[in-house]
Amino acid sequence: MKKILVIHGPNLNLLGQREQAVYGKVTLKAINAKLEKLANQNHAALEIFQSNHEGEIVDAIGQAKKNQTQGILINPAAYT
Repeated sequence: MKKILVIHGPNLNLLGQREQAVYGKVTLKAINAKLEKLANQNHAALEIFQSNHEGEIVDAIGQAKKNQTQGILINPAAYT
């Protein structure tokens, strides 16, 4: 089974809560549920991680190889 690390960057934990006219009403929880459904349909396992701290995101990326992750999907949000 493929293992994919999903990383959500800063403030994405606030999706659906702040400035809905700008960012929409969909929550991070709903996005993660859709990702999990797609992963299950494609026989993949997800590890989902969100952080507002750059160092934690860098550490998660570095740890991915040790965890035998085959891919990383990242929305770096404010770090783009």
